[in-house]
Amino acid sequence: MFKTKIYKPLSKLKGKTSPYGKYVERENIKYSQLTEMYIIYEKYYENTKFSIFEADFKKKSGAILIFHPITNKIVGFSTVMVQHFYLDGKNYTTLFSGDTVIEKEFWGTRALQSTMLKLLIKLRISYPFNELYWLLISKGYKTYLLLANNYYVYYPHVNGKHAHLAKVVDYYCKSFFPEYYDQNTGLINFGNDYQPLKGEVAPITDEMRRNNPKIRFFEKMNPTWIKGTELPCIGEIAWKDLARYPMRFFTKPTSKGKTEVALAKMQLVKE
Repeated sequence: MFKTKIYKPLSKLKGKTSPYGKYVERENIKYSQLTEMYIIYEKYYENTKFSIFEADFKKKSGAILIFHPITNKIVGFSTVMVQHFYLDGKNYTTLFSGDTVIEKEFWGTRALQSTMLKLLIKLRISYPFNELYWLLISKGYKTYLLLANNYYVYYPHVNGKHAHLAKVVDYYCKSFFPEYYDQNTGLINFGNDYQPLKGEVAPITDEMRRNNPKIRFFEKMNPTWIKGTELPCIGEIAWKDLARYPMRFFTKPTSKGKTEVALAKMQLVKE
């Protein structure tokens, strides 16, 4: 397993108040940090148990941790697993995202995206001749938007593009989730004991359906998301993307998630 050198984030050096992230390998995550992660997780997901959360984490390679810029407390995370496989004459390296959650106060932060980008760059350099993809399963639209808003080549695509990636998704799901993957629906269903998002956490409103075709598309592809079904997705990291992604990331306007949180706070003040 490759090692990731950690540098002190610029946000802390400059006294900014934005959260910062870093990738930490599983064996270097303390039990107390795992407990912090679970405390956040159980706020946003139903039917949770620490024993299940811990057992699942032991299968992962590590986690991207998001920290508060002042207190250094964990305010979000995304568990990840690096895997390799061979398909149709090509070697594949994949970064799979597992449980992902950020405290609502910090929705809209780009710490997760920027830290994941650094991790993907390291993987791209470590496995220069492999096909490299980010794989995720999405039970909520916010996770899907991380893919759809940040990747040039991804699947399922709101405009029906890149259908050739369907075979990679299908192979991956059959290999790693054989008992849960429904090839007919294209969804993964872990059953009634799995942890769906709490309904009030990230609801899809009629206004969102009207105004955002990507959210509308996500719900079409995963109509049972509120029950915890997962939509398997994939995003490509080609060599040419290494120059394009930072430009896209740093020239983006203020995220909608951050705006939504600000408006919610204003509403609370009014009430």
